[in-house]
Amino acid sequence: MAAENPAAGTTEEVDGDWCLIESDPGVFTELIRGFGCTGAQVEEIWTLDADAFHHLEPIHGLIFLFKWVDDKPAGRVVTDRSDIFFARQVISNACATQALLSLLLNLRHADIDLGQTLSDFKSLCQDLDPGTRGHCLGKEEKIRKVHNSFARPVLFQLDPLPCSPDDFCYHFVGFMPIKGKLYELDGMQEGPIELAEIGQQQNWLDVVRPFIEARMERYSVGEIHFNLMALVSDPQRSYERQIQLLVHQPSPLSHAERRLEIATLREFVKFEEEKKRRYRQENTRRRHNYLPFIIELLKQLGETGQLMPIYEKAKQRALQSEERCKSAPNQPQPQ
Repeated sequence: MAAENPAAGTTEEVDGDWCLIESDPGVFTELIRGFGCTGAQVEEIWTLDADAFHHLEPIHGLIFLFKWVDDKPAGRVVTDRSDIFFARQVISNACATQALLSLLLNLRHADIDLGQTLSDFKSLCQDLDPGTRGHCLGKEEKIRKVHNSFARPVLFQLDPLPCSPDDFCYHFVGFMPIKGKLYELDGMQEGPIELAEIGQQQNWLDVVRPFIEARMERYSVGEIHFNLMALVSDPQRSYERQIQLLVHQPSPLSHAERRLEIATLREFVKFEEEKKRRYRQENTRRRHNYLPFIIELLKQLGETGQLMPIYEKAKQRALQSEERCKSAPNQPQPQ
């Protein structure tokens, strides 16, 4: 699902367009790689059950896509926390990258290296106010280029229309623990939203879950237009480190147990390698411009007299399907 900036009609103009980004773990993982950050990736979460979070831990932050409504924040908006990196969103369609950067630039973990581009950007903006940081992001060509590498090819460029109250506008926000408190990082706000204290014995995921559930409950029955993803350490690195320890360090395991554990970990590594290969393949397809092929195919079908028969056949199937819907009992009529 692609996301729109919900305030596209009200944000300030910043040089350079930013494309819509699909809410997909492979896309966000490649954004991380493109920014030069290593040791992190994004995983999709299909359920809010605790077990769904447990096997991904450590989870450093969550990225939530939802149908945006202009509503009061769920907690206190803080504007006096210079130790939290927060940038206001002044760029249309940039909320995906902003949500991801909000997590990465507040993250301190031995597994994850921000890389030169993000480290330089954070250093440049560290002492600036959130609005100026947003403008700096709009001028950061390296980050914008990576973001726009997922721009979909279009045959015609239409003038953009401002969002109306009836439009379906979607928005990305981030959730993460920072110094013992849970924050929502939403670029449409004036600052980070302080949601709750996190007790010393609490898992922050248990604290954030009710807030996400409450956000989902705002939707009408049957609404599924939301998506949740987790920012995690690259599990392949963890598995490879465990293999090295089993191979080179003393272990209480017997030789047979050690061999079995190594074999299991190597299967996990293969699974992660295959997942990354699949992500690369899917992203290649996302970026490929199929329009010339489609136009040429339609042209060839037209020249050989095959286009209109195909069209008529498809039209007939559609009419038959509509008739079946009308005649089926207890079925809603097409609108």
